[in-house]
Amino acid sequence: MVGPLNRTSKSGQPPSGATRRTALGLILGAPLLGACSSVQQSLGQFSNPFGGSSDAGPAGPQQQPLAVGTGQVKVGLILPLSASGNAGVAAQSMKNAAEMALAEFQNPNIQLLIKDDGGSPQGAQQGTQQALAEGAEIILGPLFAASVPATAQLTRARGTSVIAFSTDSSVAGRGVYLLSFLPESDVNRIVGYAAGTGKRSFAALVPDNAYGNVVEAAFKQEVGRKGGRVIAFEKYGADRATPARNVAQSLGQADALLLADDGDSVVATADALTAAGANLRNIQLLGTGLWDNPRVFASPALQGGLYAAPDPAGFRSFSGRYRTKFGAEPVRTATLAYDAVALVAALARTQGAQRFAAETLTNPSGFAGIDGLFRFRSDGTNERGLAVMKVATGGGQAVAGSPKSFGA
Repeated sequence: MVGPLNRTSKSGQPPSGATRRTALGLILGAPLLGACSSVQQSLGQFSNPFGGSSDAGPAGPQQQPLAVGTGQVKVGLILPLSASGNAGVAAQSMKNAAEMALAEFQNPNIQLLIKDDGGSPQGAQQGTQQALAEGAEIILGPLFAASVPATAQLTRARGTSVIAFSTDSSVAGRGVYLLSFLPESDVNRIVGYAAGTGKRSFAALVPDNAYGNVVEAAFKQEVGRKGGRVIAFEKYGADRATPARNVAQSLGQADALLLADDGDSVVATADALTAAGANLRNIQLLGTGLWDNPRVFASPALQGGLYAAPDPAGFRSFSGRYRTKFGAEPVRTATLAYDAVALVAALARTQGAQRFAAETLTNPSGFAGIDGLFRFRSDGTNERGLAVMKVATGGGQAVAGSPKSFGA
């Protein structure tokens, strides 16, 4: 049986007296205010999306620890608040979103123990140690991949679960769950959708970096799982011309072409393919959530391309409430912190030591948040219920909605 997903009122605020069901086997949509969301956070927002620290180290003095809320269940929140550049900006926005979730959840029984890790593994270890010493039953964060093992080293010794925000699935594992936008989910959704519309022969052109490696593994696995075949696969570095030429020569045998990169780079890749003689109008272009970018929507070569991303409705609703509260726009990753706090607030209402245990967090029915459905796998990675969007000059247009429930 699946629990109902609460709807927000026309004002964007949660309805008063909304039922919040948290029993195992139910989708915990209600605690997360029934919002869905928009597109995958651009992995290019940070200089090294699969790396461990911000681009230039701490920008200022470490922020003092902060306790928010008066609940009995203590929850650690580890963020790079004093890191420089985009990392520090994102961390502050995520902190705001976490406090917003606490304020919007009805009578939460949690207290957030907010720690600044400065964007370093050492800072993450210190913040985690402090939170655990203060009685934290679960840790939310860190954001950077290299900081997650530093936190996990301490939490695993105590049997404490971690919900981290890194996009690098290699840091997931026993007791460490990633609540982030993973490239694997995008690739599985878009390849699965294309196969469902009759596409059987696939080509791909991806960057030769950590992101491209993850996309490659997911792409080849999902094509095989759907009974398709890979006609051509190339990676590019600084030079796109040769890989693009190799792929262009094989497109006559392909039904679909995956281009997985961020906005500026995917436009450059499409241009390189066109220069190599490829007619991109004769093939179905496929992309990931990184395509949610004005440069992509403005590119004539990419019009009609399909990409996987969260439904945009929830992020719009969330952003409106965030602007009202903080007078600024949230970063795209802010929803991760909101959903994490809302989830633990819901689970905190259950009794006993199992509320944050593996069997609770890996509930196969999953949970519903700002960005739609998600569930944690036993290996610590996640699966998301994503929509399929089409590139148009005015922005992404939904061609297939996000699922209302997970299959078996």
